Amino acid sequence: MDAVELLEHDHRMVEQLFRDYRAAASDAQRRAVVELLVRELSRHAALEELMVYPLAKRVLPDGEREIDEHLAEHGTVKKLLLALDRLGPGDERTDALMAELQQEVEHHVREEEGELLPRLREALEPEDLADMGRELDAAKHLAPTRPHPNAPDEPPALTLAGPVAALYDRIRDRVQGRPRT
Repeated sequence: MDAVELLEHDHRMVEQLFRDYRAAASDAQRRAVVELLVRELSRHAALEELMVYPLAKRVLPDGEREIDEHLAEHGTVKKLLLALDRLGPGDERTDALMAELQQEVEHHVREEEGELLPRLREALEPEDLADMGRELDAAKHLAPTRPHPNAPDEPPALTLAGPVAALYDRIRDRVQGRPRT
């Protein structure tokens, strides 16, 4: 899978998790889906911020402006993820936060898939996209699994903070009994 295909695959997986949340029959099932969404969206955002967005800033004519908008959207999503991560099963605020998160994520995905990703595909050689896809896939297992809305969202600070946050997240995940991936 090249980088664009991998990011689009992540988007489809997140869309399925939103459907799974709505179909869940119990608070425990809904909470499990929330935890998966928190993990997958946290990883996805971190990888975009570390690897995709810096490249887009360099290769796209108006990349700086466009990526600044995406980073602002990531900030909103991370704050919602943090709020969801702090709630317990059955918390009455979960449904409203999930609806808001879904709206934000759907907007972000539409913009990325409608504008950014096609422009990246056009600007980069297929081999470069394939290499980046492999790098993104390998890095996914090292990315933070929780939201860090106050952490840096651009290199070089992100390059330093990301691995520390990821290690901390993995320790928290293990202590709290969350499944490993």
